[in-house]
Amino acid sequence: MSSTSRRNAAPKRESAVVEPKASREGGVSALESHIGYWLRVVSNHVSHAFRMKVERLGVTVAEWVVMRALFDEGGMKPSELAEKIGLTRGAVSKLVDRLATKRLIVVRADPRDGRAQVVALSASGRRLVPELAALADENDAEAFGHLAAEDRASLVRALRAVVDRLGLTEPPID
Repeated sequence: MSSTSRRNAAPKRESAVVEPKASREGGVSALESHIGYWLRVVSNHVSHAFRMKVERLGVTVAEWVVMRALFDEGGMKPSELAEKIGLTRGAVSKLVDRLATKRLIVVRADPRDGRAQVVALSASGRRLVPELAALADENDAEAFGHLAAEDRASLVRALRAVVDRLGLTEPPID
């Protein structure tokens, strides 16, 4: 088994139901009894697999998030983009610079306010987004395709309920 396989291999599960169990050492619950542990195992694998896929097309996951956000918009100010994707203006500025260097976005003066800038996908960026979206779909199918549609829907509902309960508003970047 390669080191990558060992690193990505999920630990063996004792039971399908996650219930906190005390270990023999001082009543401390077992690591595997925590839902967060299993979320992290799955998240690490799914995120790594997606990162490897998009990087083959020359973009990072964070750049994909920016491009996907711009795909539905004709263009937007970097500050609006930062708010939409939940990043700081500084982080968005760096991503915009990288994507402009790769010629995947264009930066132009805002026609309503010449002092401000608007960022939008370039023609090549617009053509790349559907390819990247197909990789995201493929990645989801690889990770979750074995689940029945009802189970996938239940999983999404449960995770959305957690997101709502915790008041999480920012989309994941990496």
